[in-house]
Amino acid sequence: MSALPVQIEHLTKVFRIPMRRERVVAVRDLSLRVEPGEVYGLLGPNGSGKSTTLKILLGLVGATRGHTRVFGEDSSLVRSRRDVGFLPENPYFYKFLTGAETVHFFGRLSGMGGDALAARVTELLELVGLSEAANRRVGSYSKGMLQRVGLAQALVQDPGLLVLDEPTAGVDPVGSREIRDLILALKARGKTILLCSHLLSQVQEICDRVGILARGSLVREGRVEDLLAVRDRTEMVFEHVSPEKLSALREAARNLGVNVVSTGRAQTTLENLFLEAIEPGESPDAGSNRR
Repeated sequence: MSALPVQIEHLTKVFRIPMRRERVVAVRDLSLRVEPGEVYGLLGPNGSGKSTTLKILLGLVGATRGHTRVFGEDSSLVRSRRDVGFLPENPYFYKFLTGAETVHFFGRLSGMGGDALAARVTELLELVGLSEAANRRVGSYSKGMLQRVGLAQALVQDPGLLVLDEPTAGVDPVGSREIRDLILALKARGKTILLCSHLLSQVQEICDRVGILARGSLVREGRVEDLLAVRDRTEMVFEHVSPEKLSALREAARNLGVNVVSTGRAQTTLENLFLEAIEPGESPDAGSNRR
């Protein structure tokens, strides 16, 4: 039995449209895996199958074909979700509860209680920066605060896998940066994170690997630095080089005694890679010519 946090094998999901004899293929023969301790970014335009994949993985929707496993357990089984925390794109919380009561409520749903839960609530609200707002009703929270209390409830049972669906949706730049820092802090603690997001620059900063979905299929996957490397281009970074030496360095860097700090392949951006993947035929830098 595999202990991988997430393992998806040849997953296909077909939705039938009632009364119209039509079928919509939301996910098509998808296979991917998330390694322990990594942050995996699942990207794709609207309708690409991201949310359907997450719902199947969390046991909310059944698969047409294929298998999904969480820590080796079939994700259709309730016990597969014992070590999973989930933050949906638009979480709903009871507005009359305070932040502390909200996290406590989800802790009770997870089977926790007593002094251990009370201490956990205090710890999590401090972690997400809501200690001062712990006794305010969530109905008065901003969007960013709601996302942070959502992160707290997803972490209440200290899960090994955290699934985040658009965690910064509708959040201002400051709040988005705070949530990004929280995700990085969780990564440093060894949490495995499966993340869906439209903010490509943020994904580029925090993800170890990414997969790009288009029309239900996985069209690109790999480590961020490998995917962003531009084919057939190489860049060299030098230090303390005068302009006069630049032309000569191409032929005789060693002979000139220049310290080569690093060499590698020139990189594009995750945004350009994304557009190229979902719009075949466009060059990696086509985005710069768009009107």
